[in-house]
Amino acid sequence: MVRIGYTMMTEQAGPRELVDHVVAAERAGFDFSVTSDHYFPWLASQGHSPYAWSVLGAAAQATSRIPLMTYVTCPTVRYHPAVVAQKAATVQLLSQGRFRLGLGSGENLNEHVVGAGWPTPGVRLEMLEEAVGIIRALFAGGNVNHHGPHFDVANARLWDLPEEPPPIGVAVSGPRSCEIAGRLADLVIATEPNGTLLRDFDRHGGSGKPRVGQLPVCYDPDRSAAVARAHDQFRWSLGPWPVNAQLEGPLAFEGATGQVRPEDVADTVPCGDDVDAFVEAVRAFHDAGFTEIALVQVGGDQQEPFLEWARTKLLPALREL
Repeated sequence: MVRIGYTMMTEQAGPRELVDHVVAAERAGFDFSVTSDHYFPWLASQGHSPYAWSVLGAAAQATSRIPLMTYVTCPTVRYHPAVVAQKAATVQLLSQGRFRLGLGSGENLNEHVVGAGWPTPGVRLEMLEEAVGIIRALFAGGNVNHHGPHFDVANARLWDLPEEPPPIGVAVSGPRSCEIAGRLADLVIATEPNGTLLRDFDRHGGSGKPRVGQLPVCYDPDRSAAVARAHDQFRWSLGPWPVNAQLEGPLAFEGATGQVRPEDVADTVPCGDDVDAFVEAVRAFHDAGFTEIALVQVGGDQQEPFLEWARTKLLPALREL
């Protein structure tokens, strides 16, 4: 049975609201939760971007069952991997073993804020691979010293370690990231129902490991309102990943999506309240080989009605997949 998750999308709600939402998602019966880790929203209309790790700490205390996960953290520019390891170990302790650390090569949207420049895609993947090694070394305990091509670690140690370190997931979008994930990750992360990515992951050691996808949806009894909201806040998602990773801020995404029409967004984001349409969108991930799919309800002020609809109608239908 495919596991269905809920997304705390930091770009569209404030910190207190995000915690309230994941508490309600746990109550509604979602199998797991994930959170984005942003410094900027994609578009100004989304309107938020609180610090994900503070939200995770609060969520760990406010919930008791639902697993938590970053989807995803970039451990290379805005954060040093040694600091990411400390944060992840702490959230694992606070959540009593319910945390998974999702990592990726990042977007300029968030990483530009520290003024360190934005590396080329190949360099970003080199940095990600080195960062995963540092994080695993710190999770293993003891003092860590490291002098590598991208990072230095001087006599670092995690003094509060969970008995079981958080599993590490790596986000993939092409052959090189799949190779890194297959060798180094405990699970794979992707945002499109692309079976080729999973097969590449398997070829490099990922066979049998969890594979987590993510699907934006826009529930509303008024389908036209859902389509308008999805276009207003989520049209950025139609851009090709190599382009999205390069753009620096919401204004750049406004310009890049100026020609995207509401019907274009509705072709990829299920809109309205037709349960069958939502199930078919999830089925595409299931059929591609994903074992877990996290849903993103578009609209920070539309979470409560979505969660109630999901509890009574959507989740029961998805359980039949």
